[in-house]
Amino acid sequence: MEAKQIVEATKALAKASTNDASPSNILNLLNEVKNGVVPSEDLLRSTKVGVMVNKFKQSKNPEINRLAGEIVKKWREDIQKQKDSASRKGSPAANGKATPTRRESPAPTSDGSRSTVPPDQRDHKKDKVDIKRTNQQTRDNSIGLFYNGIAFMSTASPNSILERAVGCEKAVFDAFGPETNKAYVAKVRSLFQNLKNKSNPKLRTNVLSGNIPPERFVQMTADELKSAERREQDEQLQKENLKDSFVPKEEKSISSSLQCGKCGQKKVSYSQAQTRSADEPMTTFCEFLLNLLRV
Repeated sequence: MEAKQIVEATKALAKASTNDASPSNILNLLNEVKNGVVPSEDLLRSTKVGVMVNKFKQSKNPEINRLAGEIVKKWREDIQKQKDSASRKGSPAANGKATPTRRESPAPTSDGSRSTVPPDQRDHKKDKVDIKRTNQQTRDNSIGLFYNGIAFMSTASPNSILERAVGCEKAVFDAFGPETNKAYVAKVRSLFQNLKNKSNPKLRTNVLSGNIPPERFVQMTADELKSAERREQDEQLQKENLKDSFVPKEEKSISSSLQCGKCGQKKVSYSQAQTRSADEPMTTFCEFLLNLLRV
């Protein structure tokens, strides 16, 4: 299939995913791209056919789910073989000169295997990681924020953290982009603050390990992002507030002789309590009902 045909097939898959197309129709379309597409990284990126096929891995239909998974797996293997082959071609030749290989984006400047920076001080600059992955400064800066949040208190390799940071930024971009949208900026900042929260290490661990996929992470509510301890504290506070709401309050007398110095009205409630020695007069506490002024 030529690029134009692949684009048309991608559009057909997108349409099928939104109009409740029959499973047989979807399977036919998937088989068409499976048999007709010779994958390359540039081709999949430009036509977005890989993204569309990958969406069908979430299908509730087991046949569609399985076929989409097979296609994605095969394409990834084919592309990896292409990269391995290019890498071998780029190794020193008999004349001692290396043939340069094409690289889509700069690789991390560190070896990617480990970081010598203390876990509580890690960020992409100290780890010497190149975050320029999209050729768009705002998005690259967002990748840096996600890296800093995930790397905090982590001993994981820079490469694995960077991979997850890139995935998180892409998920935000897909859901709230473009990067000029206020919703995109607000979501990145909010998620970074939750990742950097010292009391929520489990969130960082789950995001890094993939237990919380990027697509799920960016859609989590504020309550879902909380740590278990914080959620328990909030629930306890709600219980206490509910309990307090059922505690009977002290009844107060209402006087028409006392006048509010602020509004001039005479709707005043008052109560008395012994705040000084027993042989001295009781203290009168007044609350003006219209403006809740207390004296």
